[in-house]
Amino acid sequence: MDWNRVEISMGDITKQGVDVIVNAANTTLLGGGGVDGAIHRAAGPELLQECRKLNGCQTGEAKITKGYRLQAKYIVHTPGPVWHGGGHGESQLLRNSYMNSLVQASKVGAKTVAFPSISTGVYGYPLEKASRVALHAIEEFFSSGIENSIEKVCIVCFDENTYRHYVEAVEELKG
Repeated sequence: MDWNRVEISMGDITKQGVDVIVNAANTTLLGGGGVDGAIHRAAGPELLQECRKLNGCQTGEAKITKGYRLQAKYIVHTPGPVWHGGGHGESQLLRNSYMNSLVQASKVGAKTVAFPSISTGVYGYPLEKASRVALHAIEEFFSSGIENSIEKVCIVCFDENTYRHYVEAVEELKG
């Protein structure tokens, strides 16, 4: 895996100058708190209108909309899993959220994609575990042979603690 294709940064995901930002959405896709609410506010009311037509999204799946008032051309919406202790398929669902988001981004020819730390806010997924699932999924996507346009994946961390966990996970995976 070419880890130069993965960037870990701190910042506001709504302000990223990438082709696609990923929204840690809820299953209704109609906005909420955290990243989801911030993306809906920044993108404007047109996003909610488009999301209403999508009829929600299952956990681990992904759907795409226009970016509207964001710098990003598109938003991929993916509901991550709620943490229930790790014995309810959470890691597979989280992996699917990342993989399916990358597939959706690639379908529109995206070269750059920015992710938040999916499921680690109110959904309670432990950062140490979530960061590793996320990076393993990104590594799996790039090494899968799936035809794709993506050149760089950015993990945009909201705070220092999240950033530290992702940096440590990358270092661990690099060996």
